[in-house]
Amino acid sequence: MITIDYSLAMAEAVGTAGGLRDPELEAEGKAFERAVRRVVDEAKAGVLGFFGLPEDPSTLRAVDDFAASVDERIADVLVLGIGGSSLGTRAVLHALGGPPELGLTRRRLHLPDNSDPWLLAALLGRLDPSRTLVVAVSKSGGTVETAAQLLVVRKWLADALGAAEARARLVYVTDPSRGPLREEADAEGIRAFDVPPNVGGRFSVLSSVGLLPARLSGLDAAGLLEGAAQMAEACRRTELRDNPAGILAALHVLHHRLRGRSVHVLMPYADALRPFAAWWVQLWAESLGKRRDRQERVVETGPTPIPAVGATDQHAQMQLFMEGPRDKLVTFIEVAEPGADLTIPESSGAFAYLGGKSLAEVLEAELRGTAQALAEDGRPSLTVRVARLDARSLGALFFLFEAATAFAGELYGIDAFDQPGVELGKRLASGLLGRPGYEEAGSEVREAEQSRPSRHRWNG
Repeated sequence: MITIDYSLAMAEAVGTAGGLRDPELEAEGKAFERAVRRVVDEAKAGVLGFFGLPEDPSTLRAVDDFAASVDERIADVLVLGIGGSSLGTRAVLHALGGPPELGLTRRRLHLPDNSDPWLLAALLGRLDPSRTLVVAVSKSGGTVETAAQLLVVRKWLADALGAAEARARLVYVTDPSRGPLREEADAEGIRAFDVPPNVGGRFSVLSSVGLLPARLSGLDAAGLLEGAAQMAEACRRTELRDNPAGILAALHVLHHRLRGRSVHVLMPYADALRPFAAWWVQLWAESLGKRRDRQERVVETGPTPIPAVGATDQHAQMQLFMEGPRDKLVTFIEVAEPGADLTIPESSGAFAYLGGKSLAEVLEAELRGTAQALAEDGRPSLTVRVARLDARSLGALFFLFEAATAFAGELYGIDAFDQPGVELGKRLASGLLGRPGYEEAGSEVREAEQSRPSRHRWNG
């Protein structure tokens, strides 16, 4: 289903300055064995919930039962969520549902995942409230962006359908026992699905966060879990070279630590995986960018993730990747059997050489050429090859990169499952918005803004 070719990340192919030597990779074996044992032990102990999601059938049954009960007249599903509550769902929709603008899924799924009103206002102006289901996703139940959107959308529903019917059109995905959304669901009888407390938002796509929208759209949620479960078995192996997530983690950490490659690029050669790369950016950045290690020592470590897509970015970012600083490791994703293809007709003239070939052949040649061009200049890459892009392979990809993130955190010596760096901004924003208990934070921002010298502003 999935293979990983990392030959172009090794010194034998790209030189010792560009690639890792086999002894350097082998030397990480003991550290990796400790890493995988710690992750698996914490998963068994119930600390790391994402590892067990593929093997829990209860969520899938609940999601299936609910999706089957939804009125057939519901044509649109409006998913309110941000970050980990949205990015994975968007990746599933694009990969399995086809171009969203064509409306090929059973129901149209809409993801206005920002508090910028531009998209949500347009949607509310066009959607029919009587044919719309609203899914609000927030693990904590108090995410300010999601809460703000929900209040707007709930009024939109109530104005059109009445308060009782508006409640019937709402579904919450949140903590099983606490938080504002859970309290509201319990008090008002709103249907709610659980986000396990031990599953972080950016690791939650294989929970009800991603499975519910997938099933409401008619997509293969069971296949996602089947593929993820198969990958999870491989990711339990303690031998570094036998563990696909271990290989990904070790290559990235070692290229960073030993070769100074602090920029990690994920470049799928598949339009359907554009949002997958965006999902991975949050996963990699929020998990691995940390000020302190597990011993509370200041380390300020973490790679910078960059999303790209082939062949589009061969005409954009590739110039930087080829001739810019030698600080990048590129991971390509190749889909061997495209879901659709088009044959180029025979022609004469300058483009005659393309006649009879397919667009998929052109894309494959571009990937191979790009990887070799990087290698010839001593710039490393690796390729994750997927046989075909279906629910099973997508579920396997999700789990592969989640497990690689967990292992990379262990190899870096940091906690990959917290995010203290995003909390200050949330606190200050809450103060500006007048949230009770955050008054001092609001005053802090206002005072800082007033103290900034006016001479450092340009007024046009």
